[in-house]
Amino acid sequence: MKPSEIRLEEYQYILPEENIAQHPLQQRDRAQLLLYQQGMIEDHTFFELPDLLPKNSSLFFNDTKVIPARLHFQKEASQQAPGALIEIFLLHPVRPGPIVSQAMLSPSPCTWHCMIGNQKKWKADAVLKKYIEVGGKEVILTAHLEQRQQKEVTFHWEPAEIPFVDIVASAGQVPLPPYLKREATDEDKPRYQTVYSKQEGAVAAPTAGLHFTDTLLEAIRQQQIPLQYLTLHVSAGTFQPIKEEVIQHHPMHSEQVVVSQENVRELLRPDRQIIAVGTTSMRTLESLYWYGVQLLRENNELFHIKKLTPYQYPPDELPTARESFEAILQRMETKEIDKIVGETEIFIFPGYQFKVCKGLITNFHMPKSTLILLVAAFVGEDWRKIYEHALQRGYRFLSYGDSSLLLPEK
Repeated sequence: MKPSEIRLEEYQYILPEENIAQHPLQQRDRAQLLLYQQGMIEDHTFFELPDLLPKNSSLFFNDTKVIPARLHFQKEASQQAPGALIEIFLLHPVRPGPIVSQAMLSPSPCTWHCMIGNQKKWKADAVLKKYIEVGGKEVILTAHLEQRQQKEVTFHWEPAEIPFVDIVASAGQVPLPPYLKREATDEDKPRYQTVYSKQEGAVAAPTAGLHFTDTLLEAIRQQQIPLQYLTLHVSAGTFQPIKEEVIQHHPMHSEQVVVSQENVRELLRPDRQIIAVGTTSMRTLESLYWYGVQLLRENNELFHIKKLTPYQYPPDELPTARESFEAILQRMETKEIDKIVGETEIFIFPGYQFKVCKGLITNFHMPKSTLILLVAAFVGEDWRKIYEHALQRGYRFLSYGDSSLLLPEK
């Protein structure tokens, strides 16, 4: 199916407000779990997952960690007007470098590309100040809008050696999805985070992983199922609705990914059924295949997968997944690289041929979104049967909602 043939209206469904989970369950693994397997649907509870996974599974998790990316600064009041509230939403680092994990450890100063609320009230050369406490010490955090068009904000603080991650932890708020329509609470700090989150840098949680507990992860290990961790730093673009009639015109967001040699070696193990925990893990794994294609077909070592890259190669000229991953591993070994850092804008919609993933653990997504298109690409027309079943059975939808295990093939 070509993008021009996809009618977005066909991926619409009615999502009642009462089906949107506004708060997380007290116990993560007590969420409902819909099992879709070769056209059949069963209802389970998430803690049953270890017994539902195929025995030759390998699970791939996204270990990104949500940062409190929403920063509020109050402008100083004047005689003419009270000080305006300026919201700065961190998107991705610019200086001293673009790698998120390094930027989070950066000392003062650093520059980030941001979304800015009430930007018109932030006049040129005006420096915003915020007093925060870090490690028992008062710190003055300042923000300067250096590039108004590009929305690049430079932050300074003293003592300069404090890493930016500590500054953000003290100054920021958890960036809940906009459809929750409420302010973040203390409850959200631990719950809008997976128990295995490690790499600071996401502005939205990889929500499929919110249902896992340490006990459940251990139960999966006891089944001799490998657990692999890679990283995709989820950006705010994940919530951006599709507004274009021709879907390939939708401006897909670019997100940073980090993949290890260990990940690639696991992908090369024979007879493994690769199951992605979340759409972000799936996008990372499928992007990795296309990076291998670039290495083999174009000798292109730049790991940047454009949104329509998968649709630009004749299918009969593509390498196998094994050939692709062998090329990546060879490059990593030759260059003595343990981890590769890349960017992906990959857009997965119906017609996409999956190269890596045989299963997907995911929540229930917004209608007419890039994520519902991904699910439809994976399970075909049955996506509607799955969603109708979930709605009829009272499943909770979106970030804090229930889950599904999708296994369309044998």
